[in-house]
Amino acid sequence: MAIARGFRDLRTYQLAREGARRVFTLSKRFPGEERYSLTDQVRRSSRAVKAIPAEAWARRRYKAAFVNKVDESLGEAYETQSWLDDALDCGFIDPATHEEVDSLYREIGAKLSAMISRADDFCKNAPDHDYLRDQPGTYHVDDDDL
Repeated sequence: MAIARGFRDLRTYQLAREGARRVFTLSKRFPGEERYSLTDQVRRSSRAVKAIPAEAWARRRYKAAFVNKVDESLGEAYETQSWLDDALDCGFIDPATHEEVDSLYREIGAKLSAMISRADDFCKNAPDHDYLRDQPGTYHVDDDDL
């Protein structure tokens, strides 16, 4: 298993990026009247699935913050699947395409769930500096400097 040096190394991020690309391509074919509803919603949620793990990566210092962000991404993945169901129900995508993209989001969801379950593995090599626990420094100033 390779060590991730940044969020782009995460297979979860790579799959979510592919999912967002697929959703964008599919949604280009949605009718114009869906522009400010289904199209915007499914694009927003699919992009959030990708973006939130990047933010979680930056918050690895605090396990609870990391888990919270990954959990948000999982919610966005489920939301994306729900919007894809709507696109199928409205006839904007065919059943085979729906199954293909939905399968990708099931895999993403499973990986996000695994990240939550294994949060200690992701957070153990995070920077160990804890700004909230640091004691304020003592500064020596000559009276002439005041």
